[in-house]
Amino acid sequence: MSSAMEVATESVQDGEANMVNGTEDIAEAADSIAELSGDLSSRPIRKAKRNLGKTGNHELGPEGAAAQTKKALPLTKNSRKSRDGRGRGLPKKGGAGGKGVWGKLGEEVVEDGHCKDSHDPNYDSASEEEYLIEEIDPEVTEEELQKVLEPAVLEYYENNSPQEFISSLSDLNLGQKKPKLVEFLISKAIDHKAAQCEMTSVLLSELYSEVLHHEDIMAGFTEILGKLSDLVIDAPHAPEVIGKFMARAVADDCLPPKYIHGDGKNSECVNTKEALSKADILLTQKHGIVRLDNIWGTGGGIRPVKYLIKQMVMLLKEYLSSGDIAEATRCLTDLDVPHFHHELVYEAVNMVMEKSTDRAADMMVKLFKSLDASVIITPDQFIQGFRRIFDNMADICLDVPNAYTLLDKFATLCHREGIITTALLNDVPQRGRKRFVSEGDGGKVKESS
Repeated sequence: MSSAMEVATESVQDGEANMVNGTEDIAEAADSIAELSGDLSSRPIRKAKRNLGKTGNHELGPEGAAAQTKKALPLTKNSRKSRDGRGRGLPKKGGAGGKGVWGKLGEEVVEDGHCKDSHDPNYDSASEEEYLIEEIDPEVTEEELQKVLEPAVLEYYENNSPQEFISSLSDLNLGQKKPKLVEFLISKAIDHKAAQCEMTSVLLSELYSEVLHHEDIMAGFTEILGKLSDLVIDAPHAPEVIGKFMARAVADDCLPPKYIHGDGKNSECVNTKEALSKADILLTQKHGIVRLDNIWGTGGGIRPVKYLIKQMVMLLKEYLSSGDIAEATRCLTDLDVPHFHHELVYEAVNMVMEKSTDRAADMMVKLFKSLDASVIITPDQFIQGFRRIFDNMADICLDVPNAYTLLDKFATLCHREGIITTALLNDVPQRGRKRFVSEGDGGKVKESS
């Protein structure tokens, strides 16, 4: 009986050993498959090997087996942990993540909890707020405005085209800087002559109809009146000029008359009172509004050609009488017609031939030399003036019979002083020699053999 029990016990132990060996074989086969496929996540956890002794006790114990069983899982592709070791530590989708999940349960019934994802089946475009996008044009700064106005004003003085100047401002958002535009234009005109002041008044009238308003022009005059104390340092005539600008603006309906008779009269600044007083006098004189249309006079290329010729002839006659080169130069520059200086050269040479005296020739050479040295008359203007004389010699000889001789002598003096070039001197026309019968110049010309 005892032998039978021993045989049964040995059979049970052999069976358990075979089961353990079979489990180990299966685990080793699974490890081999996982290594071949490269998927470490599919490797099963190997259980602790149990070696059952004859007594049936475990050698490692429960703690050792648990330590041997626990292994660090590798970082797989779909792991939610941060790959770089950093992370905000926040749950995905606010704790409502997961495949096919759009948000937390019950979020759709919460007030103002409408879906904002356009791919969500529950998305309702009508529930979204409407956003209006407007293009904002920032207001120009004073530095940017001055950088644009500086070349634009100088170009306007050259071409006298108000519309071209206005087009240069079309891309600027002046905003609250419109009074600065008025101040800049007037302060720039103070440093120039009456012709530029007339152009500035015309420009202000054009700007009033398209860009500026009464308030802008009033604010602009207020700002420049506040700076009169600084302007008179470089331009002592600034109060008088600004007074003329204000009177002309009133005549052009750009500035209301109440501005001149308003609070400005109570200003403590002497220069401001002078400017307002000048404007008031111009407006209250008889036919003042009509006269203000020509307050700056007509200057430069606006003047008629006959008027310019008359002024130049008077200038030359006064010079021959007084011999004052500085006064003659000032009168010429005040005409402000540098493109028409060839007319002065023409009239001067013609006057030398009409006078037919050495004194007139010497004085004109001195005047030409001074104007040439100061580059008031350019070499091109000298050449153009002399060539006009060359072309009109046939008519000049009718009044001055010895015009060819006088012209040759005067041209030689100018060449000696470096006023004209050698090429121009060589082009001086010479009268051909004619052989007449002994009695009278009107006889028959002898035929040369």
